[in-house]
Order: sequence, then C-alpha cells, then structure tokens
Amino acid sequence: MGKFFVKTNQIDNNAINITGDDVNHIKNVLRLNVGDRIDICNSDNSQNYICEIKNILSKEIECIIIESLETSVEGNVELHIFQGLPKSDKMELVIQKGTELGVSEFIPVNFKRSIVKLSGKDEIKKIDRWNKISEIAAKQCGRDIIPKVRHIENVKDICSQISDYDIVLVAYELEKENYIKTEIQKIKGIKDKYKIAIVIGPEGGIESEEINTLKESGAKIISLGKRILRTETVAMQVSSIIMYELEESGGNYIGKS
Repeated sequence: MGKFFVKTNQIDNNAINITGDDVNHIKNVLRLNVGDRIDICNSDNSQNYICEIKNILSKEIECIIIESLETSVEGNVELHIFQGLPKSDKMELVIQKGTELGVSEFIPVNFKRSIVKLSGKDEIKKIDRWNKISEIAAKQCGRDIIPKVRHIENVKDICSQISDYDIVLVAYELEKENYIKTEIQKIKGIKDKYKIAIVIGPEGGIESEEINTLKESGAKIISLGKRILRTETVAMQVSSIIMYELEESGGNYIGKS
C-alpha cells in the first residue's frame, strides 16, 4: 500500500484530496483504481490514515478516510545534520539514507574547505531537488514527517543555534581523545526526548579555526575512531549510532528496494 503526504487544508472531515505530482504517480505509475486503499499522512501533525480512493480526476485524487491510525514511526530523537557541502551527488545520498535512519532536518553548510559553492538560483534549484529527494525517501520508508532541507548556512550560523540543542557533535578527524560514545553517555537517560545536531565537514574537512569557533560556542568535538571516513559515510554512521543508543524503538526494520 503506497504512502502519501498531505497538509491539513487538504483534509475536510472524512475526505482527503491529493494534488500535485502524487496524482500522476497514483494514476500512471502505481496504476491504482477507485476502491484501492492507500496510506495518507498529514505532514502537519503526523496523523496517519488508511484511505480508499473515491474518485480519480485529472488534477486530484479524492479519497475517503477508512481508519485513523494511532501508531507513529517517529521516535524520541530529533536529529539535525549540518552537512558540509560535498561534491557530486553525495548530498543526495546523505539526505536519502539520513531520512531512512530518522533524521529530522538537513542543513547544508558552506565551510572554508567546501569545494562546491552555491548561491542564488543555483542554490534554490538544489534545495528544491534535495527536498524532493527527502519526500520520496520519507514515502519509501514510511516516515510520518518529511525531513526539511534548509538553505545553506555557515559556521557562524551554526554557533548561533547551539543553545537550541541538547548537544551539538562535531566530527573531526584530528580529535584523538573525546569519542562519540563518551558524549552520548553523558546525556543518555537524562530526558525522554532529545534534540541533537551533528556537524560534518566537506571532503577537505573542517579547518582548525572553524573547529575552535564551534568549540568555544559550546559544541562537542568528537572522534569516530581510528579510520578517516568519507563525508557521506559520517552522516550515516553517526545517525545510526545516535538512534541505536537513544531512540526508543519498538518496530522492525524491513528493507525495501
């Protein structure tokens, strides 16, 4: 059964209207018909519904709510990734896999060593594409939210937000003493819900001056072990570790291609 996202204004009592690109996907890709059932999630409040297709029109799909679901796949960890702008399509991989792992938000960051530079129309175009990738990944893995990809920020922007998080972790290949497990253990069990940020450099890493700035602002500089990882691997590794250690999970993970 396919899963689709709507906004509150698309729901009227017992009826839901699906619009936009999902109309073509339902009609021409999935080839669903009147009477077929689909899973619809209100992305404004994470409420899930089992719905039946009532009518298929040229620009909208009319559905009726069969059942409201009380279950949620979202956990108690709100995880944000501040990802240094990587080359090629690596950001797409970070967003896709991060969404599957439970990341709540992605923030591309322009570090001094970032090779990729985006601004103006190019930035808008990329952000739109990245948000679409996040939406597709959220549908595929059954999320109750669509993780947002924000506009590009810099180190100064990150520092201004550090107090908003329970902890901000900065992966740094030259850190030799403070490991991620040490910092996680400091906050584990202290509260029921966590808001955590991960800061990851681009291919060239983060300059020592930027590391010092982040550290002075309250971020925790961490090592991920003896091996130096690719920037896209760091995002997946740290997300997995944090979710394993802190997320309250009662479901099963079933791979889907």
